[in-house]
Amino acid sequence: MSIKKYSKRERREHFTAYAFILPDFVGLIIFVILPIVYAFYISLFKWDLVTDKVFIGIENYIRMFHDKNWWMAMLRTLKLTLIYVPGLFCFSLLAAVLVSRIKSKAASFIKTSFLMPFAITSVIASTLWMFLYNEKRGYLNALLNMAGIKDQPFIGSDKQAMGAVIVVLLWINIGYNMILFLSAIKDIPSSYQEAATIDGANGWEIFRYITFPLIKQTSIFILITTTIASFQVLDLIMVMTKGGPAKATEVGALYIYDRSFNMMEMGYGSALSVFMFLVLLVFSFVQMKLTREE
Repeated sequence: MSIKKYSKRERREHFTAYAFILPDFVGLIIFVILPIVYAFYISLFKWDLVTDKVFIGIENYIRMFHDKNWWMAMLRTLKLTLIYVPGLFCFSLLAAVLVSRIKSKAASFIKTSFLMPFAITSVIASTLWMFLYNEKRGYLNALLNMAGIKDQPFIGSDKQAMGAVIVVLLWINIGYNMILFLSAIKDIPSSYQEAATIDGANGWEIFRYITFPLIKQTSIFILITTTIASFQVLDLIMVMTKGGPAKATEVGALYIYDRSFNMMEMGYGSALSVFMFLVLLVFSFVQMKLTREE
């Protein structure tokens, strides 16, 4: 078997490529892989962050399967995901398609306006929307009153709180995902659409048969990343509702945080984290399998 020889230029190009990849690779090991391995290690112990760890094997995992509060939290997480992910995908794609058709300088202003919420922190966004959602002095209820609708409790209602949180998540993230879609749409050769237009295709047909199939990889990326992000929603809910009212917004990530740091059950919290990681891993593989190239 002959060994392929690289020219000096090829070796230099390979070295440059690996040099660019190395920081991300090191960061992936330090901040992702090692914490996952350590979390699995801690999940085999009973540990309160103060006293010494006590090895208990898989007891934390057995406890997890009998913890009704945990499964209710995961059910709320799934509910949030099933509403938030499709909503974010559709609104972001719609906004990208509409903005891509604007040829004037207004397009830059619109893109910047959509992206601004993503530039602020979740804590600031949460605080802002708490004022808007205020039942007595909030601007949203003031607008509803002008339309003849009585005051709504929003985050003060166990029926409306989750929906109110999802609205804030959409407001924050639509702009970023719109930019991703817009970049993919801009990469489509204009000759495709021009040829379709000459053949008599309307706007919907151009989108259905040309635009959407050609941005498939971006769509897969957005679906996977937003699904993962929906399972990790924590800071926004902590600020806005703290899991209430009546645990209506207590999702999986918040339950893990509460068990790990408030109840000082780090071993059990780590077991829950490992389980959620495996769930997300399965979801990601399923999404890639369903949307893979034929």
